[in-house]
Amino acid sequence: MQLHVRTTPRAAAAIGFGLALAIAGPAAAAAPVAAKPAAAKPAAKTGTARAAAASAASQPKGPAVDPAAVKALTDMSAYLTSQQTFRIVSETSLDVVTNDGQRIQLDGEVRYKVRKPNAFVIDLVSDSWNRQYVYDGREFTLYAPKLGYFAQAPAPATIRETIDEIGQRFGISLPLDDLFRWSGADAERAQSLTSGYRVGTATVDGVPTDHYAFREGKIDWEIWIQQGAQPLPRKLVIVDRKDVAAPAFTARLTWTVNPPLTDEDFAFRPAQDAKRIRLTLQTQ
Repeated sequence: MQLHVRTTPRAAAAIGFGLALAIAGPAAAAAPVAAKPAAAKPAAKTGTARAAAASAASQPKGPAVDPAAVKALTDMSAYLTSQQTFRIVSETSLDVVTNDGQRIQLDGEVRYKVRKPNAFVIDLVSDSWNRQYVYDGREFTLYAPKLGYFAQAPAPATIRETIDEIGQRFGISLPLDDLFRWSGADAERAQSLTSGYRVGTATVDGVPTDHYAFREGKIDWEIWIQQGAQPLPRKLVIVDRKDVAAPAFTARLTWTVNPPLTDEDFAFRPAQDAKRIRLTLQTQ
C-alpha cells in the first residue's frame, strides 16, 4: 500500500517551541501569563436560558496559565544555558496521516553533539531517511550517507547565525532547530499560551520528573522535566489539533551535560566514495 501523507505536525518547530521557551533564557518566561478574562454572562430571561446558564456554570473551568508552570521552564532554561557542551539522544515517534485519515507512526533517532557557540553535529537515523548535519564554525555540511552525497557551504561564526542562514538561503530546517535559538524574543510566545499547568509526577526511563501541559492555539504540548539539581527535559509530546486525526510527535531525550568535546568531534568525514554536490538556493 502506498502511503499518501495528508498532513503531519512540523516536528522540528513543534518540539522546538517547548525547548525554545526552555532554553531561550529567563526573559522568555519571566512574566506571568494572565488568564483571558471571561466573557460577560448574558441575562437569563427564559427558563431555557436559565437552564443553559446553570449547565455552563456547572462545567469545570479550563486551567489558566499557572506562573509556577512557566517558572519551571525558566528554571530549566537557566540550567541549560549554563551548559557549554552537551550530547542528546532523542528517540522519536512521528504520526503521519494518510489521505483516508489513518494515522501511521514512524520512529527514528536523532543524536546531537553541541559546543556553544560555534559547533554541532546532528545525526538523524531512521529506516527510510538518514542525514548528517555538521557545523565546525566555518562551514556547514549536509550529508546523505545512504545516497552517498554531501554538500557544503561557508557558514557564519555562530550556531544561531548559521541556522538562520541555511534556512533563508537553502530552505534547510534542522531537527529540533529551536534548541539552538537562544533568544529573549520567545517571551512573546509565552504570552500566547492559553493554558499551562503541572499535571503531576512521573518516572521517565527511570528518572523522576515533573509533568507539565501547555496549550497554544491549535497546538497542545507536554514536557517532563527532571527533578533535582539538573532540570533537564526528558520527554516531549506535541499534538496538532488542527487535524481531526490529531497527529502527534513524541521524543524521549537522554542527556550528557558538559562532556569534553574537541574540534575533532566536529570534523566532517564522508565515506571514501561519497560525491560532493552543490546546495541549491531556495527560490523566492
